[in-house]
Amino acid sequence: MSTHEPISPGLTTASHWGVFRAWPQAGKIGAAALKCDRRGIPNLRAVTELPFLENRIRTPAARASFLEKRAGYTHLRGEDRWVALSWPEALDLAGSEINRIYDLYGPSAVFGHSYGWKSSGALHAPAALIRRMLALRGGYVRGENNYSNAAMRKILPYVVGQKHLRPQCLEVIAEHTERLVFWGADPEVTNEIDWFSTVHSSEPAWEKIEQRARSGALRTFAVNPVRPLSARRFASEWLPVRPGTDAALMLAMIHVLDEENLCDRDFLRTHVHGLEAFLDYVRGKDDGCPKSPDWAAPICGLPAETIARFARELAAHRTFLMLGWGPQRARFGEQFHWAGFALAAFLGQMGLPGGGVSGENHTGDGGAPESAGPWVENLPVPQSAAPCPVIPTARFADCLRHPGRTIDFNGRRCTYPMLRLMLWGGGNPFAHQPDSLGLYHAWRSQQLEAVIVCDTHWSATAKMADIVLPACTFFERNDISGVGEYSRDGIAAMHRIIPPMYDSRTDYWIFSELAERLGVGKAFTQGLDEEGWLHRLYGEAAGRARESGLTLPSFNAFWEKGWVPFPVPEKARGFVDFALFREDPERHPLPTPSGRIELFSEKIASFGYGDCPPHPAWLDPAPEDPRVRSRFPLRLVSPKSRFRLHSQLDPCPRKDRGPSDPEWLRIHPRDARARAIAQGDLVLARSPRGALLARASVTEDVMEGTVALAHGAWFEPEWVGDELLDLHGSSNTLTEDVPTSALACGNTASAFDVEVCRCREQDFPFRPFAHPLPGGPAH
Repeated sequence: MSTHEPISPGLTTASHWGVFRAWPQAGKIGAAALKCDRRGIPNLRAVTELPFLENRIRTPAARASFLEKRAGYTHLRGEDRWVALSWPEALDLAGSEINRIYDLYGPSAVFGHSYGWKSSGALHAPAALIRRMLALRGGYVRGENNYSNAAMRKILPYVVGQKHLRPQCLEVIAEHTERLVFWGADPEVTNEIDWFSTVHSSEPAWEKIEQRARSGALRTFAVNPVRPLSARRFASEWLPVRPGTDAALMLAMIHVLDEENLCDRDFLRTHVHGLEAFLDYVRGKDDGCPKSPDWAAPICGLPAETIARFARELAAHRTFLMLGWGPQRARFGEQFHWAGFALAAFLGQMGLPGGGVSGENHTGDGGAPESAGPWVENLPVPQSAAPCPVIPTARFADCLRHPGRTIDFNGRRCTYPMLRLMLWGGGNPFAHQPDSLGLYHAWRSQQLEAVIVCDTHWSATAKMADIVLPACTFFERNDISGVGEYSRDGIAAMHRIIPPMYDSRTDYWIFSELAERLGVGKAFTQGLDEEGWLHRLYGEAAGRARESGLTLPSFNAFWEKGWVPFPVPEKARGFVDFALFREDPERHPLPTPSGRIELFSEKIASFGYGDCPPHPAWLDPAPEDPRVRSRFPLRLVSPKSRFRLHSQLDPCPRKDRGPSDPEWLRIHPRDARARAIAQGDLVLARSPRGALLARASVTEDVMEGTVALAHGAWFEPEWVGDELLDLHGSSNTLTEDVPTSALACGNTASAFDVEVCRCREQDFPFRPFAHPLPGGPAH
């Protein structure tokens, strides 16, 4: 961005979709993306609707039975009537409950690992504020790992020694790559957002990639059960593969490279550990089953000749494998990235410009040239006074169901605590946790004595609370945000655009008040108000910038300008991952036990996990029971929606769907005809876990035998007869709450067996997202 860029009307603020300028306009909010944003913000209109939605939490409230201290009535969570409270009443009630549970049971009864994308902003990040407050009160049960890429983050340290790999520069890929594979990746969708905020700095490189793809100088492939939007933009050949079978396809391609001597034997000999043991598996020496294209074809749904041709073409050209995160969110998901790195090793191009593999290039502007600028940190979370239990993040519902159970997790044993108190802010576990109905019942268990939720809107999580505290949207408060999780493009000011609506308060105010009632108020605030903390957080970032040779303007100058871009060092434009390791593996070993890429891990072998072998392998994620397959013959995949970020924006107006309509379910025309389903029909999708309503989208952009239901639709459970259904198309209603494996204990969101049938509109109630106050039932 030029320092002389004309200033647009309004004030700067930031969202996960981008940095933009906004202003009050006729009772709403007007907005425009920054001129330096090459991509723009397609969902900007929906973002500006957030403060004005009907389902805003407008006042503090509590569940009636909870107020009446009817302890055995936790089963009414989600169904009870709500009672409006004043802020002093709500804060006193919440504070007394938190203190009571700490005093009776201790910190191991408090689940404080609130999780979710919240909104952009360093100060008002509710998860960090909750953890800070509870750590000062004595500690809390923490979660380890995440929902986005849990399997990848746990397997890669065994393979290449790191869970986060710096993405290869996209400018290098745009110049040198000849074959680019979007494997379970759709950067056209996932690059719209960022964990912090974004100015879409990778877009110029993507434009170059598109130009080369359209001219024929670069050929791209999309390996995916659903034809991604990226396949259209980059003129990709679509290779539809059944959900959960990517590892089988990769192993078959490795078999071709080995059998036809197309692999780089020298690279394998000098840069890989465990080659012979892995090749014994691929060649079928141990089990009598060579992992050939003929073996893989009926598993993954691609013809054997297509598999062989694909392997030969990648071997003959400079190839980059861009691995997405969706395929690893399945049973045995660790195998996807391990097999992907194995395939890249056999191609022998890791460390070459435009060659190799990455699981980070498809999202958050991964691969944009990285500045040396600092991140903006949240308020720090101090060390707890006493050690507290740590559980896998995605197993918290299992912890609610089975307190005291001991499980395996990444080489250690983990015992679930008895959770009595749940605090959640800025997230919606009923959108990202598998088996929504199972979570619904576990959440209503009597052992969980209090649930406190701080949020902006009446999500399913808020409706399932005992106490709700209404927070401001980011338009109603001041904050600051980093720009570019991978690229570190700069720091943006988040100006308050409108006053707080209704009786909402800022997250920092809410948790400062709660901290005071817990006796840790002074330690929590350190004597600073919100403006004081913004100055401190910016000043700390400026200090880190000076260590990198950068000078940031004063806070007042930054606040007036709106955002500060960081310069990009020229050397960052040529970054190639694994380059030094390729050049000399002795002088630049990987941080693995062998110093090499590990295709056989003695460490994993020592765990003895049946669901995670010590080398990349094929394990079938679908049920083996033929009776299940016959009743549920379709396989589910749940990709990201282009209209929202997980569950964020789902209640916002959309041109393709009314406010009460369920999510679209994509189904192949032949599968639709076999079920007498037409475009736009209301359908009932069912699995052994539950059932949901959806609207049929009949399209050839999903492979036959597969249905695609974008994840993140809000969970709206309703009793229809004697069955509890989700009326809105929340994909996790159909998924099973099983871990990827004992290694990562990651969440599973795809590759489950389902069936779909047409149903009648008049048989089901529909309603827009509702505000449950004043009085009356929540449903």
